[in-house]
Amino acid sequence: MSDDTQRFEAVYRATYDQITAYAARRCDSPQDAADVVAETFVIVWRKIDELPPGAQARLWVYGVARNVLADHRRSALRRQARHRDLDAEMADLYGDLADRSVERNAIAQAFATLPEDDRELLALVAWEGLDRREIAAMLGLSRNAVRIRLHRARRRLSRALEVADVRFTATDAVVPTGRSL
Repeated sequence: MSDDTQRFEAVYRATYDQITAYAARRCDSPQDAADVVAETFVIVWRKIDELPPGAQARLWVYGVARNVLADHRRSALRRQARHRDLDAEMADLYGDLADRSVERNAIAQAFATLPEDDRELLALVAWEGLDRREIAAMLGLSRNAVRIRLHRARRRLSRALEVADVRFTATDAVVPTGRSL
């Protein structure tokens, strides 16, 4: 076993419980905490040459965990902002001027009921302005698979909007990128 492997295993055993508790107290879910812990130790392994000796190693690992947690929070905030922006854009596309706030909430709720894959596909078209070919390349799918999935996602969104009593016509749905949902 190499010296680096031994050093990593020693610091891992000595700090794992502490770093896990540190992350768990600061994350919204156990899954997020597990992600932070895993990423922390991946970085520790990659930077094993920078690991200080002795008791300083524990503090260094805490510093790595702190940075990972900060990155995790920034990512979560960006993701939330993207969802808010997309919800607002969807509301602008389908909302009725007279009942804009009621419609916006109904659209956001209908959109939130869709499976994550549907939301992602619709967002890639409406928000990112990607076409089927680009989405297929990005997701590693055939264009036909993207066409089918996008059709199904649109149909589920339409049903969710009907359940929410959001009505619109085809002329109401103008996407800024020139593409239609």
